Amino acid sequence: MGGDAFKKIKIFDTTLRDGEQSPGASMNIDEKLNLARQLARLGVDVIEAGFPIASEGDFEAVSAIAQEIKGIEIAGLARANEKDIYRAYSAVKNAEKPVIHTFIATSDVHLKYKLKMTREELYERAVNMVKYAKSFIENIEFSAEDASRSDLDFLCKVIKGVIDAGATAVNIPDTVGYATPFEFFNFIKSIRERVEGIENIVLSVHCHNDLGLGTANSLSAILAGANQVECTINGIGERAGNAALEEIVMALEVRKDIYNAITSVNTQELYRSSQLLTHITGISVQPNKAIVGKNAFAHEAGIHQDGVLKEKTTYEIMTPERVGRQPDELVLGKHSGKHAFKEKLNSLGYLLNDEEIEKAFVKFKNLADKKKDIYDEDIDSLVSKSHHLEKYELKYVNVVCGDTVSPLAMVKLKVDGDLKQDSSCGNGPVDAAVNAIEKIVNSKAKVIGYEVKSIRGTTEAQGNVSITIEHNGASITGRSAHTDIVTASAKAYVNALNKLYVHNKNAANKTICEIEINA
Repeated sequence: MGGDAFKKIKIFDTTLRDGEQSPGASMNIDEKLNLARQLARLGVDVIEAGFPIASEGDFEAVSAIAQEIKGIEIAGLARANEKDIYRAYSAVKNAEKPVIHTFIATSDVHLKYKLKMTREELYERAVNMVKYAKSFIENIEFSAEDASRSDLDFLCKVIKGVIDAGATAVNIPDTVGYATPFEFFNFIKSIRERVEGIENIVLSVHCHNDLGLGTANSLSAILAGANQVECTINGIGERAGNAALEEIVMALEVRKDIYNAITSVNTQELYRSSQLLTHITGISVQPNKAIVGKNAFAHEAGIHQDGVLKEKTTYEIMTPERVGRQPDELVLGKHSGKHAFKEKLNSLGYLLNDEEIEKAFVKFKNLADKKKDIYDEDIDSLVSKSHHLEKYELKYVNVVCGDTVSPLAMVKLKVDGDLKQDSSCGNGPVDAAVNAIEKIVNSKAKVIGYEVKSIRGTTEAQGNVSITIEHNGASITGRSAHTDIVTASAKAYVNALNKLYVHNKNAANKTICEIEINA
């Protein structure tokens, strides 16, 4: 599709309505408001805030979002009956841009078994309820539930009827995720060709993911002429979920040459939106989830790692920063190559010569064959033990602390084989432990960074601690993991001191070598 003018695709986010229908994804009012604020920062065009008739809580949440969120269309869902529609109107009426979204199924299977209506009765209901909604506000969206399994002639008749009745948007859902991309493309194309006046309204699609085709079907519909897609953050929703907002947005962004389309979404807010939803619902995305999964920008294969280190575009079609993530991660494992291993050593603060790197790499490969997950502390241990770099070894750390006593740490270290011990107070148990270690080693190093992360998300999780120290212009980071945070912190500090020792030793050897060469 050539040309310089890009078609604008509206992003209709239904995370707060269809997404919340995902088992375990219910949210309270405060959580819905918090997510709505993030959706506004993300830059979606429409927020479907909920289903007001469903419960008093849902009504209140939709009302609160409608009153607070400005500059964005706020939609309330309603079945095609007067009670639902009036309830939706009452919830969204104070929005700056209110929308009533009313729906009814058009497929024969729904007509026969669920609605128990004839086609004629359904047509009259759809048209009359759009007229009723139109009597309250201007923007009315009509959805033909199960459209992809509906008779095309009858569906086109219904669409023409609701447009004439005042609908400003018509949505074509693949409610049960039954369609395939080529089929859905032709379906949307046929509707555009056969329904008079459809060019004057918003043509929307809402694709479910039962066959894993939600995103593909949505993109096919855009190629066929749809100008709005309904989707959710992380693809959550009924059953297998909905087309994922982040996938659709980035497909349009990365492949403008194919879709010739743009959105108003700020892509750098995509990852933050995903993380917020995960935090609110407790539903994590799978590691290999496109765009927002843990491994989406991670590289383990040696060939891939080598390529990315030389030029990112060899294996990345977009940068992690583009979607609001940290720079890509090189995950060390049995498929990793020497180039990535060397980069990891450098990032951990090790300055080894080629021979030392070669020896360490052989031992790393042996470890990777036995151990599935290789953490930074594994690399620390491997390098230190392989090259006898441990000047300090923590034997134990005991801490007395609480809200009524000053924290006191007692530490025993092995320094060059000799056992030494001391104690110290601090502002907290970690500070006390670090102070006690410093009294023993007298390094004069300054702690400039401290970070704790959970390796696994339970109360029994190991705490992964990073401590960065600075000495004579050199910044060194030590790491360790333990179920006890104070122990992990003490081990990380000792790890940093060992790295500092190696750094200083290598710097001294380099100076001696330079003196000998100059002499």
